Amino acid sequence: MKIRIQRNSVRFRLSKTEVEKLCSEGYIEETTSFGDTSFKYAVKRYGTTGELMATFGNGCITMLVPEKLLINWPENSVIGFDAKMPITGNETLSLLLEKDFKCIDNTAEDQSDHYDNPKQIC
Repeated sequence: MKIRIQRNSVRFRLSKTEVEKLCSEGYIEETTSFGDTSFKYAVKRYGTTGELMATFGNGCITMLVPEKLLINWPENSVIGFDAKMPITGNETLSLLLEKDFKCIDNTAEDQSDHYDNPKQIC
C-alpha cells in the first residue's frame, strides 16, 4: 500500500493482494518506523452507505470505505473511488482510493503484485 499526502489531499494505492484482503477481511494497515515512534496508515471497510471518509488519531490515518463500493472490486474494472470530505468551514479533504498500476517506464520498484496498466505510458 502506498500513500500520498499533499496539502488537503490523501491518496491510497493498493496492490492486487491488498485489494483482495480489504474486500475479504475488511482491513489493511501499514507501518513506517521512525525509531522510537511510528506512522501508520490503514484502510477499513465500514457501513453499507455513504462516501469515503478519513480519520487521524494515535499516529494513524485511516480511510473508511463503504462496503457497497468494495463489492466485486478485485474482479471489476473500477479503478478507484474519490470523495471530498468536509472538514471545517470551506475546507475539504480530498480522498482517493485506487488500484495500483504497473508503470511502463523504468522503475526499481517491485511491481509484480500491481494491476496491468491500461495505458502504455506512466
